[in-house]
Amino acid sequence: MTLARYAAWPEHTRGRRVLEDESPTRNVFQRDRDRIIHSTAFRRLEYKTQVFVNHEGDLFRTRLTHSIEVAQLTRGIARTLGLHEDLAEAIALAHDLGHTPFGHAGQDALNHCMRAYGGFEHNLQSLRVVDVLEKRYAAFDGLNLSFEVREGILKHCSRKNAEQLGEVGERFLNKQSPSLEAQITNFADEIAYNNHDVDDGLRSGLITIAQLSQIELFAENMAQVKQRYGALEDKRLIHETIRRMINALVVDLCQQSLQQIAEHQPADIDAVRNAPYLVSFSPALAEKNHALKQFLRTHLYQHYKVNRMSAKAQRIIEELFNAFMHTPKLMPDEHQLAAKLDQARAVADYIAGMTDRYAIREHRRLFAVEEHW
Repeated sequence: MTLARYAAWPEHTRGRRVLEDESPTRNVFQRDRDRIIHSTAFRRLEYKTQVFVNHEGDLFRTRLTHSIEVAQLTRGIARTLGLHEDLAEAIALAHDLGHTPFGHAGQDALNHCMRAYGGFEHNLQSLRVVDVLEKRYAAFDGLNLSFEVREGILKHCSRKNAEQLGEVGERFLNKQSPSLEAQITNFADEIAYNNHDVDDGLRSGLITIAQLSQIELFAENMAQVKQRYGALEDKRLIHETIRRMINALVVDLCQQSLQQIAEHQPADIDAVRNAPYLVSFSPALAEKNHALKQFLRTHLYQHYKVNRMSAKAQRIIEELFNAFMHTPKLMPDEHQLAAKLDQARAVADYIAGMTDRYAIREHRRLFAVEEHW
């Protein structure tokens, strides 16, 4: 692996919260990635919603498949830019660990429930998972990840929250940028999210090729497919179009970012942190990508069928929260113990850690009189 001078070098890591002997066979970022993959929270992503609730179909993406797709894109971009691939992959694999069941509908509902107790935000929850909630090691709570991975996980943060997070929150107070590995992961997340939601939206029938033909990014790539292959069945046409969209976005991101890096010439990762964001799309492609995002927001995420499921999800989250706040003894023992220190946060942690199907089943256990234990 050939690293650029502005990459995150494992030998220069800011270290872990709890000092450990490092591995003789793996660098610090490899070890972080491996811990994430073996974590309970990572396994649970298999049954957490991307857009479509888990039981609606086996072919739709989940948080786990999304995270793997983001990691694949991130590694490729990191290699092109001379960044540390293991760090970028670790951030990508961990970025959704704090997501609630039922996707953004679940997060919105839990944030509403927690409004009097500090709120809930999945990005902060991802950091909480790796810092506190994973209970695997004898010497510490959490996964004891390196500063660089934790920095990359924390994509957004208010000043109020940043003030409580110590070193990892300082860049938000000082208006600094994260590492380039973290920056590319943010964009890889967006590329994967948008394009694979196009795929799932078409697969579900909630959006159509005819509608997407009005969106420039989709239309111009579909035209390339038709010009090269002629008439194709819809399944192949969609796949060929989406793969070209992803490739166009990745290539543009790499070219534009390399140009901006060359202009600023950061000498090391500290110079990256003191520079403006150096990773971005070109203005022209950013505009096309924004149009795609707007289309998905209007025609897929606000589709009445998605709204119906979102309404059910919000009701499940709210009723679980209220039940556990009223009677903490309804929760498993470990969460009852946590509730003695901070009841609302313990309830939020328990609910956020649920998969879609577990939340549905837990709701039935509490509210369906015919449910068997």
